[in-house]
Amino acid sequence: MAIRVTFWHEFRHEKTVEKVKSIYPDGLHAYLKSCLECDDIKITLAALDDPNQGITDELLENTDVLMWWGHMAHHEVNDELVEKIRKRVYAGMGFLPLHSAHHSKPFKRIIGCTGNLTWGRNQKAIVWNLAPWHPIAKDIPLNFQIIEELYSEPFYIPKPDEIIFATWFEDGNIFRGGVTYRRGLGKIFYFHTGHEEVESLKDQNVQRVIKNGIYWCAPESTGSYNGDNLHQTEPILK
Repeated sequence: MAIRVTFWHEFRHEKTVEKVKSIYPDGLHAYLKSCLECDDIKITLAALDDPNQGITDELLENTDVLMWWGHMAHHEVNDELVEKIRKRVYAGMGFLPLHSAHHSKPFKRIIGCTGNLTWGRNQKAIVWNLAPWHPIAKDIPLNFQIIEELYSEPFYIPKPDEIIFATWFEDGNIFRGGVTYRRGLGKIFYFHTGHEEVESLKDQNVQRVIKNGIYWCAPESTGSYNGDNLHQTEPILK
């Protein structure tokens, strides 16, 4: 059975900034869908300006992995939707935020952090594979180069379960750019690539990392337990 992915994208820059529109004329979410979708990954696109901010209860209940990209309109995302997303992740749905989604409401709510960091100009960067044995790093070289917006430590997040990738920037900064968490029954993989004004998402290694992340984030079980607080009404021993 194919992994059901919903890719939520703010989808504002492509409508207002010519440079971004020239790189991703149909939106970076549509571009990534064309690169990542295959027999075992099916992607539904959603955007902030869609009805229900792109995510209905039915869609959320039928999503195995939620990808998220936001930047200029984090504050517009409905808090009620954020809480629904948190509950679904805690019940087993995977969550894969990209780039500036470190400041998104769902990321901060799910992980429990400010998501603050240091940022700067677009520049050459080397992504280092720190865990080549990890499923997310499958078929990824020990390092690869991209052009990306500077993200730098300190990155105000809780200690990750795993640091899969760290990125060195030509200005001399370093960043924990690929980290994992588990919250409840759900798995989270944050990956820092995807600035809208560069073409890092067109890099084959970046695409491979994201695809591996989808496979890793997918729920391991289709069992009925959803992580709720349970009330036992009958004794176990009788």
